[in-house]
Amino acid sequence: MNGNGAPYVLRTSRKNAPKSSRQENGLHVPLVKRLEKKKMGVGKASFMNWSMEDALDVAKYHPILCIFAFSLFFFMAVEYTLFMVPPSSPPFDIGFLLTQPLHSFLAPRPALNNLFAALNTVFVGMQTTYILWTWLVEGRPRATISALFMFTCRGILGYSTQLPLPQGFLGSGVDFPVGNVSFFLFYSGHVAASLIASLDMRRMQRYEMAWTFDVLNVLQGIRLLVTRGHYTIDVAVGVGAGFFFDSLAAKYEESKRKSHQCCNHKSDKITSN
Repeated sequence: MNGNGAPYVLRTSRKNAPKSSRQENGLHVPLVKRLEKKKMGVGKASFMNWSMEDALDVAKYHPILCIFAFSLFFFMAVEYTLFMVPPSSPPFDIGFLLTQPLHSFLAPRPALNNLFAALNTVFVGMQTTYILWTWLVEGRPRATISALFMFTCRGILGYSTQLPLPQGFLGSGVDFPVGNVSFFLFYSGHVAASLIASLDMRRMQRYEMAWTFDVLNVLQGIRLLVTRGHYTIDVAVGVGAGFFFDSLAAKYEESKRKSHQCCNHKSDKITSN
């Protein structure tokens, strides 16, 4: 997006665009400049001016988008040809398949399972302590706001669609939530909260702490799959939830800041009058 909110095209045509307008500071020319002197129409649509060189430039400068475009058609084909799991069968989970050897190793060793569960509970305590510390001690509430948004949304979604506990679940009395009680599966609050803390650490340039949390979060995600404590989709969405609610908390803070400035401005005007 440019400063006026107009989108940038991947690559503008080299045929009709003057040399001075083809690129600005290495960036592709915004679409809005292409349409300033002519109205939008089928005959004058942007794609009518594309050349083979433009198509090659897309592949050259945007390989990730090309891969995503290919994956779109690939998974469309998979979706139309895949037979879904029947209701009488357990859910298919690729994470469970990949971690089956570790699950088989851990299942007959409850003491080792309890040790890993206890370590994971300590890590959850580290996440909670850091998130609360940023607000109560450092006076920066963004991580705490993010966690509040995240856990509230998790509670709503987890209650709305209650997934069956995976077969082969390896519970532990020292796991969090402590006591081996029931819990919402979708999505992983463990993963999301750890990512929220890690993102805050990076903002504060605490990179070593952030990398430590990231490594522990990966190990935590693997353990959740090995013990069948979460489905793969729970872990994956937990990562996305961490990013999303951190961004949402930033927008919330900004909106409150603008509201406060607006109130102060109105108060100053009333006082001056």
